Amino acid sequence: MVSGGIALLFLLIAVLLIIFLTARYKMNAFVVLISIAFLYGLAIGLPLKDIVGKIRGGFGGTLGYIGIVIIAGTIIGTILEKTGAALSMTSAILKLVGQKRAPLAMSITGYIVSIPVFCDSGFIILTPLNKALAEETKKSMAVMSVALATGLYATHTLVPPTPGPIAAAGLLKADLGLVIGLGLIVSIPAMIAGYIWAIKFAKRYEITAKIEENYDDLVKKYGKLPGGLHSFLPLIVPILLIFLKSIAAYPTKPFGDGGFAAFLAFIGDPVTALMIGVLIALTLVPKTKMGDAVHDWMGEGVKNAALILAITGAGGAFGSILKASPMAEFINTNMAGLKLGIFLPFIISAALKTAQGSSTVAIITTASIMAPLVGVLGLNPALTVLAIGAGSMVVSHANDSYFWVVSQFSNMEVGTAYKAYTTATLLEGVVAFAGVAVLSIFV
Repeated sequence: MVSGGIALLFLLIAVLLIIFLTARYKMNAFVVLISIAFLYGLAIGLPLKDIVGKIRGGFGGTLGYIGIVIIAGTIIGTILEKTGAALSMTSAILKLVGQKRAPLAMSITGYIVSIPVFCDSGFIILTPLNKALAEETKKSMAVMSVALATGLYATHTLVPPTPGPIAAAGLLKADLGLVIGLGLIVSIPAMIAGYIWAIKFAKRYEITAKIEENYDDLVKKYGKLPGGLHSFLPLIVPILLIFLKSIAAYPTKPFGDGGFAAFLAFIGDPVTALMIGVLIALTLVPKTKMGDAVHDWMGEGVKNAALILAITGAGGAFGSILKASPMAEFINTNMAGLKLGIFLPFIISAALKTAQGSSTVAIITTASIMAPLVGVLGLNPALTVLAIGAGSMVVSHANDSYFWVVSQFSNMEVGTAYKAYTTATLLEGVVAFAGVAVLSIFV
């Protein structure tokens, strides 16, 4: 096997290849990660049978840990979309903050909706409502769109059960409850930064909403909407259960070692908690639509999860090969003194995101790279997940599908989108990382 220094050099080449193949040739990230895992294993001199075994084991082990959770989360998101629960949540938030603060309402709605839903899908789902509110309150679509986009982005990259952060938690073996709790702390100032940028800077660009339906028409289209609290429950309950399980597992054993603690460990397991979330989401479905929900909507959720499952498994395979290399020992001996600390996963993720566009690919690839290094560098796994998520915000531009969703669905010219939206993602990512850095002092 090659030396640790050579293994690290080969890793740098592997990362550059991942960026080149996914950004320049738009190759599927699953194929790229699996191929690079094979090439890296061969390059560092792993025995041939070990290469195949570690790729297979890394792929299966990662999906075994979080595969069901990802699928359940996407099913919940699909049901929230189809039942109008997202609109109901927005209505509840509007009543709380007032229509004069419509951008804040959309920012908060995006923040909540993106916990189980991809930010691209969330933006598309909420765009008719966003346009209707822009028209009704006479706000520029630049303001409304940046507020919504950054609200969605905050939880998309930082709060499980969004697929990217949950995949990173699986790859780094981080406590999911801790990631959720700390992710909520970090993502709130990030969302607020995006909102302030929207109302203070994006307002310079006047974009008129081109609406087909006003707010009242949208409400009527869905018929009887689910209640506001009812709409939030499929998200709140699983998060609360996972969080309680983490509290129960603290060394101080606040709930003891008896049956109640065992019960919390069972219902707070991410698989159990998210499946409970699916059952609660089904209570939002009208009886006349239940057949569609259990067949078509659930099927759509599973299909939506397929790509992220493939990429996550491939990231696990790549990570498994990296763990078998002498790179970690080399870094411990020669580079630990550089004291990069929590900044290292942030900068790797930011570089990958900016170069190839996909936040999810940046998160999973960086987590795969960091998996053998977390212990060596003495990093907290949960904070490492969040540093990676913060980096994956920096920056969204023309190679990112979300950039085009935000600009095209908002009637925003590309130049304007760079000025109003891309700059917002840079600010949001930096603020999120600042929050992680502060937390690292105490956690």
